[in-house]
Parts: sequence; structure tokens; C-alpha cells
Amino acid sequence: MSGFSLSSEPFTLLRDCDAVMVPQGETVRLPAGQIGYITQALGGSFTVYVDGNLFRIAGDDAEALGKEKPAPIEVPADATDADVEKLAWDQLRTVFDPEIPVNVVELGLVYDLSLEQRDDGQRKVYVKLTLTAPGCGMGDILVDDARTKLEMIPTIAEADIDLVFDPPWNHSMMSDAAKLETGML
Repeated sequence: MSGFSLSSEPFTLLRDCDAVMVPQGETVRLPAGQIGYITQALGGSFTVYVDGNLFRIAGDDAEALGKEKPAPIEVPADATDADVEKLAWDQLRTVFDPEIPVNVVELGLVYDLSLEQRDDGQRKVYVKLTLTAPGCGMGDILVDDARTKLEMIPTIAEADIDLVFDPPWNHSMMSDAAKLETGML
């Protein structure tokens, strides 16, 4: 096999590893010794091409690909809500559809983000997120990825991700950078 693309990086799995089929969203277990190609390494997760299929491998399993796990997020003790909100937006910029090399913020899929202080001093973050298509098989995966990445931020104890389809997403919601990356500008 010559690889998925010229920029793909070959790999051999160092251990058994859970992966999510793209775009179906089904979880499978890839065995140690499996050979394939890393086609995208964005936002701390990996899209790999194996035997004619695409799979998403989470950053926590990076070492199975011979890669390093993402570094933990740090928040200063005196961080304000504005500081944490900025970090939340930054974290959402690490959420990628495995088929599109553009994050969900630049794609215009995040309609709203707000924080709430809880009684215990922790924060809860609310996000309204949509998909490029209502039937996208990766919807649950993107929601879970957004939730997981937001809850990695110290002081955020809970992330409530509301998947919405109103207003319907369209290409005009993309940033100019996203349009350029996808060839729509």
C-alpha cells in the first residue's frame, strides 16, 4: 500500500487500541502490529487509514502510534471567568471532524459558549454545537470530544454540550481561514 496521501505518515500499532470508524462512529479495537497511515494529527487526536477505512484514535492512545500524549492544561490560581472562557474557546479549537482538517470553531459549528460558577467554586460550561449535516455519523463523537476537552480545563467540573440544528449550518458560517483550507474561498 502506498499510503493515503503524500503527507500521510506510516505507523505500526505498538499495542491494541480502541478506534472509532469514520464516518460511522462505531468503536472497534485495532490489534497491536496493525499497519496503517496517519492522515491527520490535529487537536490531540489522530485520523488513521487502515485497510481502506478511516479511524479516529484519541490522544490518550497516542503512545500506541508512537506519539506523545497532549500536555495537561494549566490554569493560574487567580484565573477569571474571562480567562477560563478563553481557554474553553481554545480547547474547542482542538476539536476536529476526522474528515475535515478544520476545527469546529473555524467551521462555525459552535453557536454559543457560556460559563456558570457553581456553589463549590468550580465552573460549568454550556455550549451549543451543530454539525455540517444532521445525519453525520460523527455527531456523538464530536460532542463527546468537545465535552472531554472542556472538562480537561482545571476549574471546569462539567460541560453541557447541546447539539442543535437551528439555525441550520451553512458554508457562510465558516471563517475565511476555514474556507481557504477547504477550498471554498
